Amino acid sequence: MKKIVLLFIAFLFMQNITAQTTYILCGKLIDTKSGKINTKKTILVKENKIVDVMDGYIMPKGGKLIDLRNKVVMPGLIDMHVHIEQEFDRNTRLNSFILNEADVAFNSVGFAKTTLLNGFTTVRDLGGTGVNISVRNAINKGKIPGPRVFTAGKSLATTGGHADPTNGSSRKLIGNPGPKEGVVNSVEDAKKAVRQRYKNGADCIKITATGGVLSVAKSGDNPQFTIEEVKAICDTAKDYGMHVAAHAHGDEGMQRAIIGGVKTIEHGTYMSNETMELMKKHDAYLVPTITAGKEVEEKAKIAGFYPEIVVPKALAVGPQIQGTFAKAYKKGVGIAFGTDAGVFKHGDNGKEFGFMVEAGMPAMETIQSATITNAMLLKMDNEIGQINKGFFADIIAVDDDPTKNIATMENVVFVMKNGIVYKK
Repeated sequence: MKKIVLLFIAFLFMQNITAQTTYILCGKLIDTKSGKINTKKTILVKENKIVDVMDGYIMPKGGKLIDLRNKVVMPGLIDMHVHIEQEFDRNTRLNSFILNEADVAFNSVGFAKTTLLNGFTTVRDLGGTGVNISVRNAINKGKIPGPRVFTAGKSLATTGGHADPTNGSSRKLIGNPGPKEGVVNSVEDAKKAVRQRYKNGADCIKITATGGVLSVAKSGDNPQFTIEEVKAICDTAKDYGMHVAAHAHGDEGMQRAIIGGVKTIEHGTYMSNETMELMKKHDAYLVPTITAGKEVEEKAKIAGFYPEIVVPKALAVGPQIQGTFAKAYKKGVGIAFGTDAGVFKHGDNGKEFGFMVEAGMPAMETIQSATITNAMLLKMDNEIGQINKGFFADIIAVDDDPTKNIATMENVVFVMKNGIVYKK
């Protein structure tokens, strides 16, 4: 009996430890909803949630203390366009033939951890082989550290389109991929491909509405889906509770995607004024990926880095993206922060803030695009994107005030996700 009582007391003691409150003292705290920077605040965290945000510095009585009084604190960042399975280099095409799924998965573990340690506590993964779904599950189960992942699984393409997995292969290997492999050539294919992504465990759908830069195909901007196919994809996705993102460089492909019902346009390189107005009318958002544009332009100047067919596309598209973003922002198009990390080095996602500010978007608005806007698009606006009572304890800190020094967003010094500290 005595042993049982002691065990019960020990159990209560352990429960008290695991549920203890963490007090985070914040010198400056960014309120992403109002766009204001408050001073001298204390965040109370219990388990994985924020339980209160209090004025002044509240010292704990028995709880845990995290002192960020000389830092600028804000919610964990959200990147709406990453590729968690890869990091593009000279061998990327070769790797698609020689790496096993296990190799891709092990590489993804490092990419996921790097992303998290650089302040991105949530990401939307827009296309890989399907291993990204397993990576998401492993993170959710606490098996590996990484951001909260919403993934499209395998992107959808048309035959020969930007996400056709057999582009550039020999005739022996090209085959005839269909909806199961993410290749669509009719309205019926479109419906089946979406349902297959749902069956596979995807959270959202990504289509390649136009040609792309890095695919081994001639055009980087031609339209590659009919409006009817896009509409079938979007309508079916809606039935299954998923939104649709559209990779698009060319203007005609963007217009078909927007009219068809996509929620976000990725890249938007050659977007016209007419298309910008169309985006506003249909409440679609631009995910600019300026960092990726600059990266591909730079790498295209290195002999042999990309296949010859890719080089002219990269040199043409790269210099355009930032200017298009500037025009779209000034026109009032909704902007959702996204980088295309994986096309460039994971962990460098923070560079996007500087490029957005350089193009004319105020620093605070760039941070809001990476927090409250993206949380809304993911239908998580009551759970992430703010430091507020009841929200997940996704909290990061930087050294400087980003409204005065936006480069500080490239050096996140503290990271908490779901109440667990990963970097301090």
